Amino acid sequence: MSSASQAQLERYRRNLQGEIDSAALYRALAQCEQRPELSELYRRLAAIEERHANFWRQQFQQLGATPPTLPAGWRIRVLIRIARLFGPDWVVGAAASLEQIDRCQYDDQPETCDTGMPGQERSHARLLSELARGRRNTWNGRLFASLEGRHGAGGGNALRAAVLGANDGLVSNLSLVMGVTGAAFSADALLLTGLAGLLAGACSMALGEWLSVQNARELYELQIATERDELEMVPDEEAEELVLIYRAKGLDEQRARAMAEGIMADKGRALDTLAREELGVDPDDLGGSAWLAAITSFVVFSLGALLPVLPFLLLEGPVAVFACVLLSATGLFLIGALVTLFTGRGLLASGVRQMAFGLGAAVITYGLGHWLGVTVGG
Repeated sequence: MSSASQAQLERYRRNLQGEIDSAALYRALAQCEQRPELSELYRRLAAIEERHANFWRQQFQQLGATPPTLPAGWRIRVLIRIARLFGPDWVVGAAASLEQIDRCQYDDQPETCDTGMPGQERSHARLLSELARGRRNTWNGRLFASLEGRHGAGGGNALRAAVLGANDGLVSNLSLVMGVTGAAFSADALLLTGLAGLLAGACSMALGEWLSVQNARELYELQIATERDELEMVPDEEAEELVLIYRAKGLDEQRARAMAEGIMADKGRALDTLAREELGVDPDDLGGSAWLAAITSFVVFSLGALLPVLPFLLLEGPVAVFACVLLSATGLFLIGALVTLFTGRGLLASGVRQMAFGLGAAVITYGLGHWLGVTVGG
């Protein structure tokens, strides 16, 4: 047998091992799970993985090779033992992590291009992640869509994105201005440096946010197109995906299947539902406007970066430098205080920590600027 065939068989073996592992784990979770709807859900996942395993056994046979008899791997055996001792909730997080690692494993394998297996693997990863979050009765695919963007802008994370964007502007421009101050440049140079840093940083942030959101939109469009193709090629598999999703929401088998069949009767409605429920994407807005994200990022960065510059517009000399540090320290404290809206930490501790880190960066750049000024200036 050629080396290419050997490599192909080894790939089949890895795929088969992964499916055997997943099926064994889901079967064990189904046996340990006390909630009937989740136990049935794990059984259905196991059945899908077993079909995948049979698919790879058939690939062995098509090459004239005997499919190997493989036991579950040691990692899976340990997880099964833990699930039996302490319950499935102890290992569902690990199962979700494993599914996340393998969610794209079939995307580039030619044998699976005309099957629903790549989409099923991604769906399983999302489903397990949702179960691992502890939301046993609610499927919220938008949780995954909200991860896009540098600071997760959009939806409920908009305020957090604004606060962190302003913090980026404040810290970066304060550090820049203090570095130039340490080098003993003129007041005009300080002002020009601060304004240049504001514009450069804001433009960079805006461009980065535009690219992030636009790339996300293009990815969503590709995913929706893939769902549209899968609806045409393997409608039965897509219907089963919907059944699994509605079972995860807490519906019984009969109601979940009835809802899935009703939705699948209309291809347009089916695509819209799969995009929202499986991909976590609203096909009407595809994650929001890239231009709005860019403008917002530009504005909030500029507001933060403006604080270190303002004193040099109104004052001169050491007084302007002192006012710059004081105003920036106040801004850093307020940003730290606002961050507690998301972290739940103490307001004073968070504000002081934010101020200490920001001023620490300014001290470092001041020292470097002073050293460079002395070295270069002689």
